[in-house]
Amino acid sequence: MKERCLITGITGFAGSYMAEFLLERGDVEVYGIRRWRSRMEHIEHIEDKITLIECDLRDLSSVTNCIEEVRPDKIFHLAAQSFIPTSWLAPNDTLMTNILSTLNIFEAIRKASLLDTKIQIAGSSEEYGMVYADEVPIKETNPLRPLSPYGVSKVAHDLLGYQYYMSYKLNIVRTRGFNHSGPRRGDVFVEANFAKQIAEIEKGLKEPVIYVGNLEAERDYTDVRDMVKAYWLALEKADMGEVYNICSGKAYKIKEVLDILLSMSKIKVEIKQDPSRMRPSDVLILLGDHTKFSEKTGWQPTIPFEKTLTDILDYWRNHYGVK
Repeated sequence: MKERCLITGITGFAGSYMAEFLLERGDVEVYGIRRWRSRMEHIEHIEDKITLIECDLRDLSSVTNCIEEVRPDKIFHLAAQSFIPTSWLAPNDTLMTNILSTLNIFEAIRKASLLDTKIQIAGSSEEYGMVYADEVPIKETNPLRPLSPYGVSKVAHDLLGYQYYMSYKLNIVRTRGFNHSGPRRGDVFVEANFAKQIAEIEKGLKEPVIYVGNLEAERDYTDVRDMVKAYWLALEKADMGEVYNICSGKAYKIKEVLDILLSMSKIKVEIKQDPSRMRPSDVLILLGDHTKFSEKTGWQPTIPFEKTLTDILDYWRNHYGVK
């Protein structure tokens, strides 16, 4: 009998790749939670192979009904308000969405007495926040000093996972994913935004100016296709109740990301800083150490960052019909 896997946020970026990965395995039934207003373009090509359930994760009764209907063996909790600038503009919504959705899943599992269900909750490197120069690469034991409402919401989501494991013995694995990207990444995220701007300039749709925010911040990037494999392994091989960094172990300045993308194009551009792209406080460096996770599961990132960026740029070129 096939295992039932439930993905929250299946219509989103990572969720759609998680669904593809599970379908390629062929040994599980894939269920996904969608909101009534969810955009479907990321999963249109697989919609006939999955079972979608309409559910508001912020409503406990809705989540309870969903869990009772699916009775999942594994849950990949990927749904979140994940865009950091939005968390500054709408901190209340970010905290409500990210914390309540996690709490409701745990409560629904507990009430349904599904104590064998394994739950992976997708935390974030933004939980670490203010990282000092002598604290990198970041281990799971680093202090949590979040610098955005989003980061705070993910700390709460993470620690709720620990508390429900300790209090009720729910089978929860906490992952702290560092930046992950790939084709279909939303254009509000910096590397996808740069790629979109380049594709627009190549197509003649905008002036040859690239608008940027803080180019000095350093980020550790993993391809989303490697990231979802790690999420699967987290429930297959990791210890319940534990927390694990998932990352590449290499950081790039945002300026380097832009330079790599520009090297893939023949356009000549001007770089202009856009004040609206600056944050009230920014995390200077997020460079992770995935030793703990790799030793436990055997996972290693396999897709080079240059390949990820090539695929993102080609995705936007195809979007605008640029060959």
